[in-house]
Amino acid sequence: MNSSSMPPSFLLIGMPGMEDAYRWISIPFCLLFFTSFVGNGLVLLVIVRDDKLHQPMYMFLSMLAICDLFFSLFTSPSVLGIYWFNSQKIKSHICLLQMFFLHSLSVIESALLVAMALDRFVAICYPLRYTAILTNSAVCKIGLASAIRGTVIHFPPVSSLKFLPYCNGNMLSHSYCLHQDVMKLACKGTNIFNIMYGLAIILSTVTLDVVLIVLSYIMIIRAVLGITSHTERYKSFNTCISHLCAVLLFYVPVVALSMIHRFGIVVPPVFTQVMANVYMLVPPMLNPIIYSIKSKQIRSGFLRVFLTDKVTTIH
Repeated sequence: MNSSSMPPSFLLIGMPGMEDAYRWISIPFCLLFFTSFVGNGLVLLVIVRDDKLHQPMYMFLSMLAICDLFFSLFTSPSVLGIYWFNSQKIKSHICLLQMFFLHSLSVIESALLVAMALDRFVAICYPLRYTAILTNSAVCKIGLASAIRGTVIHFPPVSSLKFLPYCNGNMLSHSYCLHQDVMKLACKGTNIFNIMYGLAIILSTVTLDVVLIVLSYIMIIRAVLGITSHTERYKSFNTCISHLCAVLLFYVPVVALSMIHRFGIVVPPVFTQVMANVYMLVPPMLNPIIYSIKSKQIRSGFLRVFLTDKVTTIH
C-alpha cells in the first residue's frame, strides 16, 4: 500500500464478532459511565462542601475524581456511539484530540497517585510535621505540576502523528484513540521519534511513578512495623488500603495494555478490547466506591452534607 498523509478519519471497533449483541453490550457500558459520573461527582461535591474534608488527602482525592470524570467524559461518546449507533468513524482531528486528553489524564492520574502515596508517607512517618509539610499551597502546587507534566509531555508525540505517512489503513484496535494504536498504522521507519519518545514517556512517568510509590510504601511499612500497639498499627495500614486498591486498578491494565501494543504480544482481539475497556472505564467507576467504603471520613462527609441539606430544606 502506498504511503499517504493521515487518513481523514479512523475506524474504531467494538467487540469483534459480537456485533449482533451490541445493544445488550451497551447496557453494562452505560452502567459503568453512569456510576463513574455519579460516584465521582458526589465525592467531589462532598469534599468541596464539607469543611472537615479540606485536608491534603481529600484534596488529592478531589483531583483524582476530576480526572476520572474527564476520563469518562472523553471516552463515553466514541464507546457508546459504537454500541448504540454502530458509528465507527471518527475524524482524525477528533481522534488526535481524544488521544491527547486521554493520555494526558493518564499521566496526571499517575502523578496524583504518587502524591497520595506521599500524603500517606508523611502522615504515618512524620505525623507531627504533616500540616507543616503538606500545606494547602503545597497541595495546589503538586496538583498544578501534575497537570502541567501530563499536558506538556504528550503534546509532541500526538501532534507529530499528523505529519507521518500512513501505509496500513485506518482501522484501529479499540473503541477510542490511543497513541500506540494510531502509530502502528504509520509506515515502518517513519515513526522512530514516536517510538523512542513513547518509551521515554513510559520511563519518566509510569515507571518512575511506580518506583516512587513502591519506595513510599517500603518506608511506610517500616514505620508501621515499628509501632508497638496492634490497634494503631492496624489503623495505619487501614488508611493505605484505599490508595493501594486505586494504584492496582490503575497500573495493572496500563502495563498489560502497553506490553500488548509495544511488544506485539499476540492475544485474541476480544481480550485486547476487554483490557482496553478495563484500563479506561473500570478505575473511574471503582475509585469513588472504594474510597466511600473504606474511608470513614468520606462516609461521614456524605451524611453531614446531605442530612444538613435535608434539615435545612425542612426548616
